[in-house]
Amino acid sequence: MSIVERKERQRAERYELILATARELAEAEGWDAVTTRRLAGLIDYSQPVLYSHFKGKAEIMAAVATKGFEELAARLEAETENVTGDTDVLRNVCAAYLDFARSRPVVYEAMFVLPTKIKFASEETPPALRAAFAALVNALGSDRQDSTFLAEVLWGALHGMVLLMQSERIPAIGAQDRLDILVQKFGGDALPAKVDLARS
Repeated sequence: MSIVERKERQRAERYELILATARELAEAEGWDAVTTRRLAGLIDYSQPVLYSHFKGKAEIMAAVATKGFEELAARLEAETENVTGDTDVLRNVCAAYLDFARSRPVVYEAMFVLPTKIKFASEETPPALRAAFAALVNALGSDRQDSTFLAEVLWGALHGMVLLMQSERIPAIGAQDRLDILVQKFGGDALPAKVDLARS
């Protein structure tokens, strides 16, 4: 291995170590506790070394979120394979989304709750985020009307369930019943008549 290759490998390892340490610290104490000073101390590197990878906490959170989008997209896409029936696909994709949020609360918070510079619904949207949203669209079936808007509403419902359960506004008990209702409502073949929300 050449000196250049060794340095590139060491840099990649430092990058992953910074992200892993940031996640661990956030899991233990919350994102407010994650600072470049704390991270530099925990990984035993100077702050200038840390800044050679990330300009600050916001970039670290964005990198954690981006890795989260990659994992979420892979999970959702996996649920569309080897499954027969649109309803089964929809149920599996929704269940996988909820399970991801439950098992990765700190990563989910960086992805969808805390402010970042990640662009949503934009030409600059990361490919993994596009792939995760596409999995929601595909889970609804290819022949649905307004599938993008419907997927946005589905995402909103899932996100609301995640936040309400995480904050214990609704109990964890009943999660399966809520999922059944969600799949039943979104799994229909026809959309209801459009309602002008501005007039209602």
